[in-house]
This record gives sequence, structure tokens and C-alpha cells, in this order.
Amino acid sequence: MNVIEVNALSKSYGKVKALDSVSFSVKRGELFGLIGPDGAGKTTLFRLLTTLINPNEGSATIEGLDISKDYRKIRPLLGYMPGRFSLYPDLTVEENLNFFASIFGVRVKDSYDLIAPIYQQIEPFRKRQAGKLSGGMKQKLALSCALIHHPSVLLLDEPTTGIDAVSRSELWDMLKNLKEKGITILVSTPYMDEASLCERIALCNEGRILGVDTPKGIIKQFKSRLYAISADNMYSLLEAARQVEGVVECYPFGQMHHLIADATFDTHSFTDKLGYLTNLTIEFAQPTIEDVFINLMKQ
Repeated sequence: MNVIEVNALSKSYGKVKALDSVSFSVKRGELFGLIGPDGAGKTTLFRLLTTLINPNEGSATIEGLDISKDYRKIRPLLGYMPGRFSLYPDLTVEENLNFFASIFGVRVKDSYDLIAPIYQQIEPFRKRQAGKLSGGMKQKLALSCALIHHPSVLLLDEPTTGIDAVSRSELWDMLKNLKEKGITILVSTPYMDEASLCERIALCNEGRILGVDTPKGIIKQFKSRLYAISADNMYSLLEAARQVEGVVECYPFGQMHHLIADATFDTHSFTDKLGYLTNLTIEFAQPTIEDVFINLMKQ
């Protein structure tokens, strides 16, 4: 059964179309990722699903409830972490948790079993003001507050942005544990490497969905020939490679450049034409989700 259903959802701010006929669904107990850069429309989508704003067109339901008509019934079902830290910085860790529990009419001790694996990591700092916590600790506190009322659906808007690598890894481990407890999770991230941590993903750009599938399924969509190339002068290589016959696209990728080629591309001809570049190398490369995303953006 689908817990979240989004159908042709659109939202504009004046002349700017933040969401353009977006459609996807999230199954019960699924960890679903929205993957895309800043400006892709992810935050607008979360604000719509949390019933903070209304769409211009289309519809969406959560647990069968319409986000426009049934917002009062939807809100108690949701746990929401916005992209920016939104707790009270002058309140302590403990005070923030008690405050959010009181909003939902619950007691911390009644929900402690759910938040314990997360909250225990910051409990030694329960008397510290939230504004004085590290980035990773702030996110753990925000997640604890979002879970305090036992929501069935958890919406997380870029929860790993701005925190260190260890905290990122810990947060994803927490999400996997929450999923095992039956919570449906919709999470957004600009980091392509985090896509593989989700069961299914939607690639987003400029308010549109470019594709929805499992991470492996997304990668299988890449049908072009892909090469990794390098030379001592990487900038000159990038400029020169783009001029070679058969090169569809060439772009920086870590310490290499990735080159997408069509059927007319010949590696021997490529190395002959660019042979003046010292230590030139070219080899087949396995596509990643980032390669698929770049390729879809060009279509």
C-alpha cells in the first residue's frame, strides 16, 4: 500500500515554477529519497506534504488523506525535520524535547522507546542550550523531537547537509533502524552518494522528476558508452575532449573527467588527437547515479 501519493503536483511563486507536475508514490515502511541540487523543488514539496502551503495544481495524499482538505488529520501523523535547524536555541536539549512532546499531548517517557537509540547519544548534554550543540547533535535532537509523538510518516529535508561525515553515517544508520520499526521515511539530499542508501529514489531538477526507481534501476537506465579520462592538465583535457568527434558530453568527476560517447567515438582517434597532453589516459568507467543524473538533465 502507498502511504504517500503525489499526482501532478505543481507550485509557483509568482513567475517562478518551483514544482512542475510532480508525481511519485512511497510505499508503507519504505525509505524513499529525493535526490537533487539546490533549487530542485525539494523543500517546496516538503512544505506541501506537511500542509504548510497549498498547491496550485495537482493533488497529494498521506495515509489516504488529502493535503489540502484533511490537513488537521494529517499533521499528527507526520514527523518533520526542515532543512534549517528550527528548534529553540535558548531552550536546553531536555526543554526542547518536553516542549514538543507537550504540543502533541504526549509524555517523553511514553515515547522514549522509539527515540532512545538517538536521544541517548545527546542525553549527557540534556542541560545544554540547543543553540550551543554541534551540527550533528542538533540534528539528533531535531530527529528526537520529530519522533516524540510516534509518527507513522517521517519527512526529512536534507538532514545531512552541513554535518560531518561521521554524523552523516550515524544519521543514516538511525533512519534504517526507524524503517525497521515500520516508519515510512521520505528524505531529501543533494548528495548523490547517499542515494544508494535509499530503497527507491526520485531524481529531481528544476521542479521536475527526472526518474523514479531503485538506485540500481536508475543506473541501468544509463545506456551510453562511458569513459574515465585524465591528463596532467585536466582543464586543457576537458576543453579539448569536448571538441572530439563522438563525444556527447565531458565533465569533471572527482580526480578524473567522465566522457559520454556515441557510436562514432573511437578511443585510438581520441588519443591520437590529444596525444600532445602529457600522461593522457582513457578507460571504460562504470556509471553512477550522478552520471545518470547529468545525462537526464541534458535530455
